[in-house]
Amino acid sequence: MAAKTEITVEEKLRALFDLQLIDSRVDEIRNVRGELPLEVEDLEDEVAGMNTRMEKLNADLEVIENNIKEKKNGIEEAKTLIKKYTAQQDNVRNNREYNSLSKEIEFQELEMQLAEKHIKEFKAQIEQKKQVIEETKERLTARQDHLKHKQGELDEILAETEKEEKALIKESEKFEKQIEERLVKAYKRIRSNVKNGLAVVPVERGASGGSFFTIPPQVQMEIAGRKKIITDEHSGRILVDPELAQEEKEKMDALFSKVK
Repeated sequence: MAAKTEITVEEKLRALFDLQLIDSRVDEIRNVRGELPLEVEDLEDEVAGMNTRMEKLNADLEVIENNIKEKKNGIEEAKTLIKKYTAQQDNVRNNREYNSLSKEIEFQELEMQLAEKHIKEFKAQIEQKKQVIEETKERLTARQDHLKHKQGELDEILAETEKEEKALIKESEKFEKQIEERLVKAYKRIRSNVKNGLAVVPVERGASGGSFFTIPPQVQMEIAGRKKIITDEHSGRILVDPELAQEEKEKMDALFSKVK
């Protein structure tokens, strides 16, 4: 910890600007990926949801087909009972027994008609389910193809950038250790509050980098003196002079070409 307090303001400014250049490079890499990881994740969820729907539709189809089997079995049982009751009518002792058997036969015939009606309804449901399954299958195939394409795009970008990103994150952590914790926290706070993530910027044409607000000549001289850390009163960004910025950019460009 003692070593951190011994470094000069200029060294702190250089380390902060180097950290900014590294983090900005990581931002660029992530911007190249853009929304692709989220898009792939959404597509994966959509495909998983459609697969679940397909499983449910197929399970429903199985239930309906089993219902048809049950109804067909019921019809066969009714036919057997009708045959049995008809045969029994030949051996009745009185009209009461004959009428009772007739009612049983009539009941079984009604049961058969009802079963046939249900079978017809079930077959219509099967046709409807099969149509929905076919449509879902087509949509699923299209989404799977789209997912495969997007995953391929993402894999390609990751293959190109992942190694560099990991190396840069390590460098970022290394540079953070060179700067006192208070400054690192301030840097991160500013970085999170500005749209483009630029917390440390050079003075460009007499104004804060990326800003239109002019910096008074006296303040510009203080920035060039590198004796204290100066922030832009409008954006809160830490300011460095153009010469220091150029030197550090050249140094960092050499580092970036090594980690690619």
